[in-house]
Order: sequence, then C-alpha cells, then structure tokens
Amino acid sequence: MNASADFSLRYDWGVEEIVAIHDQPLLDLVAQANAVHRRFHDVNDVQKAALLSIKTGGCPEDCSYCPQSAHHREVKLDRVDLLETAEVLGAAKTAREAGADRFCMGAAWRSAPEGKRFDAVLDMVRGVRALGMEACVTLGMINESQATRLVDAGLTAYNHNLDTGPEFYNEIITTRTYQDRLDTLKAVRGAGLEMCCGGIIGMGESVKDRAGMLQTLASFDPHPESVPINALVALEGTPLAGRAQIDPLDLVRMIATTRIVMPKARVRLSAGRSSLSREAQILCLVAGANSIFYGEKLLTTGNAGVNEDDALFAALAAREACVPTAP
Repeated sequence: MNASADFSLRYDWGVEEIVAIHDQPLLDLVAQANAVHRRFHDVNDVQKAALLSIKTGGCPEDCSYCPQSAHHREVKLDRVDLLETAEVLGAAKTAREAGADRFCMGAAWRSAPEGKRFDAVLDMVRGVRALGMEACVTLGMINESQATRLVDAGLTAYNHNLDTGPEFYNEIITTRTYQDRLDTLKAVRGAGLEMCCGGIIGMGESVKDRAGMLQTLASFDPHPESVPINALVALEGTPLAGRAQIDPLDLVRMIATTRIVMPKARVRLSAGRSSLSREAQILCLVAGANSIFYGEKLLTTGNAGVNEDDALFAALAAREACVPTAP
C-alpha cells in the first residue's frame, strides 16, 4: 500500500483490505487520507457540534463502557429524567451563540418510548431546527413509524453507533444484538434521515475488529453521512474501568482509515478528545476528521474546554502577515 489516493466511492471493501490500509506506514496513511479529504471536503470546514444528555442513567442495556447502564451499580452518576423542552432549547441557544451549528440530544433508553416522552422529543427537535441548527438525536432503537415522525419534525440525523466490529461485539454488550442495531439503522435510512454511526476504540478489540466495523458501515449505500470515532473513556465503576488510554496515534490511524473507506462522510473526533494534546488533535484533523464536539461536557463525560477549543481553532486559522516596521 502506498500514499496514492483512490477517489472512488466503494461499498464492497473487504476486512483484510481495510486492515492493510490501517497498518501501512503512518506517514503514507495520513498522506493518502489527507488527499481523499481534500478531494471531497473543504479542509478548513470543521463543524462544531454540541451534545446534551436529555435523559440520563437507568438504561437497561449492559454496555461495558457506559456509565449510564443500570447494571453498573458502582458508577457514581445522578439519574435525570427527561428534561423539559424549554431547558433543552435554552442549552441549544447557548451552544449556537458559542459557535455550534449542530445540536445533538441523547436519551438513555433501550428503545425510544411512545406517548408524551416521544412527543416531547419531537418538540425539542422542532425547537432546535427553528434556531437554525442541525438536530441529531440518539434514543436507542426506533421503529419505522418513529423514524418517520422524527423526519416530519425536521430531524437532520439519527445517531446509533455499532460500537465495534461484529466479531467483538458480544464481548462488550449482551442485551442487544448487532442485528438489532442494523435494524434500527435500516429504519433510519428508510425514513430518509441522515445516518450518524460509528464506534469506540480502546476496549480491547483488535485492528481487525475495528476494520470489521468500518466494513459494515461502508457497506451501506450511501455511506453514513456522519461517522463518530470515539476513544474509550474508562470510567470508574464500569467493567472497562481498568483499561489504559489508547495511544493517540491509534486514533489518528482509525480516523485516517475511516476517511479513506468513506470519503464523503463527516468524520467526528468525539469522546476521548480531552486527553489529546493540541498537536494530536490537529493531526487527527489532517488525517480526515472534520467535526468536534464543542463544550465542556459530552453525555456524561468531560470534554475539552471551550477556551482550549478556541485556542485550537485560532491555531488552525491563517496567520496574519507580519509587516516589518521601518527602522
């Protein structure tokens, strides 16, 4: 494998083919990914997205990485019932004023409920769209009827991550099958919503498992419009609490490989970013990431501070020419 870029859109990637891309010399990999990125995107367009937990904790799933699981009783987390619509829209307005143009809302449900709670989410979506922002939600599994109602409310995208490759999946989650996740994505795509779907690295999976996740995502035609790549945040009380942080260059490799395999997707540098240096984050952007979550907190974990992100974007901006003064 070399740094020459293939600009074609493909839906027939093989797992071993993706592994070979991922494992090539790092400088070749980043160069290839950057060439693809420049072919399909404005490299200076890095979207700022905000994320809010609108219902926190008490989830019946047993995802090993997640502090919101009711199975992980040692996690110190305050449960919060569904927020009021006005509070959510206030947070969205604050995020917009800070520079975010996408507002993502997450609720810790196995499946999206019916009735007043789902109607409240629809109102939140309408309100966010009225602010001129993109709206994304993650509510667990949804059916075709719910997906259609979200479309009618103006939802931009639905997030439902695969988390990892199909071979490793049962090591992380036992209460929901891989097929359950694919069925939800089918409902999302069938309703005409944009698909936001990615995963987490650093949970003990192999490179082949990571490639398996990308292969699954890249088999969708069209590819997911949005692919969040998360680094595990190993929180106390979860089964993965003892895992070490991943090497930042592993994250760079994953982002670069994602960019090559799914050229048109917006690749989101997501959880775990707060542990990266400014330079490591910039290398991720060079490798093809073109979105970050902007704000002090993700669903339940900390995020890079707003001041740090402002400094990051200042470093990315063009430098003013220095005009020498006359002696």
